[in-house]
Amino acid sequence: MGLGADGLSSSAYGPEEAFKTLGAHKYLAIGLAALMAFTVLIISSAYKRIIEAFPHGGGGYVVATKLLGRPAGVVSGCALLVDYVLTITVSVAAAGDVIFSFLPLGWAGAKLVVELFFILSLTTLNLRGVRESALALAPIFLTFVITHALVIVGGLLARAPEIPGAARDVASGFHGGLQTLGAGGMLLLFVHAYSLGGGTYTGIEAVLNGLPIMREPRVKTARRTMMYMAVSLAFTATGLLVCYLLWHVDPVPGKTMNAVLIEKMTAHLPLGKVLAIVTLFSEGILLVVAAQAGFLDGPRVLANMAVDSWMPRRFAALSERLTAGNGIVLMGLASLGALLYTGGDVGKLVVMYSINVFLTFSLSMFGMARMTFQRRRDTPGWMSKLALFGVGFLLCVAILVITVLEKFREGGWLTLLMTGAVVGLCFLIQRHYRFVRLRLAHLYRGVRDIDAGANAPIPITNPNAPTASTYRFSIGTDAIDEAEKLCGQLMREFPRTTFFGGKVVFARERWFQRFLHNESATAIQRRLYWRGATMVILPAKVSEADRVAA
Repeated sequence: MGLGADGLSSSAYGPEEAFKTLGAHKYLAIGLAALMAFTVLIISSAYKRIIEAFPHGGGGYVVATKLLGRPAGVVSGCALLVDYVLTITVSVAAAGDVIFSFLPLGWAGAKLVVELFFILSLTTLNLRGVRESALALAPIFLTFVITHALVIVGGLLARAPEIPGAARDVASGFHGGLQTLGAGGMLLLFVHAYSLGGGTYTGIEAVLNGLPIMREPRVKTARRTMMYMAVSLAFTATGLLVCYLLWHVDPVPGKTMNAVLIEKMTAHLPLGKVLAIVTLFSEGILLVVAAQAGFLDGPRVLANMAVDSWMPRRFAALSERLTAGNGIVLMGLASLGALLYTGGDVGKLVVMYSINVFLTFSLSMFGMARMTFQRRRDTPGWMSKLALFGVGFLLCVAILVITVLEKFREGGWLTLLMTGAVVGLCFLIQRHYRFVRLRLAHLYRGVRDIDAGANAPIPITNPNAPTASTYRFSIGTDAIDEAEKLCGQLMREFPRTTFFGGKVVFARERWFQRFLHNESATAIQRRLYWRGATMVILPAKVSEADRVAA
C-alpha cells in the first residue's frame, strides 16, 4: 500500500509545481496535462518491461549495473539513495502543507515542528519493526481515491457548461502568447513547466524496488500494481491540472493549490467545510504513508550496494521483518537534515527530488534500449520495445537536463553535490574492501588446498566424536541469522562440534574500519554461546605495511 501511495501521492505536488510555473499563461495547462499523461504511460509501460527482465527486483541500481556496468550502477544506486531520502522529506513536507492548509493561518509556525515529528515517528516505528498493514491503510487510501475522484469528476461536470468558453479562452490565450512570447518563448515556457512537474512521476521506480516484498506471483503482482498506479496517477494529475484551469485557481499563501480548488468547489455545498477537511486530511495522511516507501526501499538499495562492496557491509543485513536498523537510521537522519536545510519548502525539495529520479530513469531506459538492440535477433517485437525505451529515454533526459539547468541555483547544485559525494565515498569504500580481500587471499594462500590430496578429510563415521569436518550453506536476507540456523542444524547432527570463525584485525585500528566491518563472527559467537556451543574466532591480521606493499 505504501508503494501505491508513493506513486499516487505525487499528484499532490507535481501538477501544482507545473501549473504555478505557467504564471499568466495558464492556457498551456491543457497541452501540459496531455503530455503529463503520455509521460506517465510511457515510463510505466517501460518499467513493466523492466520488471519482466529483472523479476527479482533491485531497482535502477541492479538494472544499470547489469546492463551498463558497475560505474553506471553505482551512480544509479547513489542517485536512488539520495532520492529515497528526499522521498521521505518531500512527502512529509507536502503533508504538512496540506494539513496546515485547513488549519488557522496563525498556526503556520508549527508546521516545521510537526513535519519533524512525522519523520521521527516514522523512523521509530520502522526501527521497532512495525510494517505497514494493508488492512489498516486501506480506509485512508480509499478515502483519498474516492474524495479526489469526486473532486475531479465533480469539478469537470460542474464547469461543463463553461468548457466551450474555456476552449475559446485557451485558443485566444495561445494566439496572444504567440504575439507576446513568440513560438520559441512559448515552447520554452511549456517545456520548463513540464520539467518542473517531474515530481509527478517519481513514485514509479518504487514498484521495481519493492518487488521482493510483493506476494507471489511477484512479476504479475508488480505489473498489475504498475498498471493501477499509472492509470490512477495519469487520471489524477491531468484531472487536477484541468480543474485548476476551469476553476481559475491561483496560488494563495499558506494553502496548496488542491486546497484552494477544493475550498472553491465546496464553498456552497451542505457540510462543505467538513468535506474539504476530510478530503485534505486524507491527502495529508496519504503523503505521510508515502514517505514509508523511503524507509522500505532505501535500505534495500543500501543492502544491494553493500553486497557489492560499495557500501559498508553492515547495511547488507536485512532481516526478514525489514528491521534494517542501520539503513533506517541513516534514511531518517538524512531526511531530517534535508527538511531542516530547505525549511520544508516543497518547491525546492521537488527540484532536488526530480533530478536524481530522472537520472535513474535515464540510465535504466538507456540500458534497456541498448540490451534490446543487442539482442534484437532473439527478441520478438524488438522494434516496438526499442521505440518504447527510446522515447522514454528522450523524455527522461529532457526533464533531467532542463531541471538541472533551470534550477541549478535553487537546489539543483546541492543534489548533484550530494550525489557526487556519495559516489566518491562508494569508490573509497570499495577500494578498502578490495585491499582487505587481496590481503586475506595472501594470508590464506597456504590453506587453499588443505582438503585435497593427502590432506583430504577423513569420512565421518561417528557423529558423536569430538570433531567433525563438513560444510553447509544457505541463502537468506540476514547472514547472521542464516549462520545461526546452520550452526543449530550442525549441533543436532554433531553434538560435540566446535565452530571457527575469522575476524579482520588491523594493526592500527581507525574509526571507519570498525564501521566498515560488521563484526559478524563476534555476533554469531555471542548467539552460539547462548546455545551452549563453542566458537573460536581466529584473527586475520592486516597492517598499514601490507597496504603499502599492495
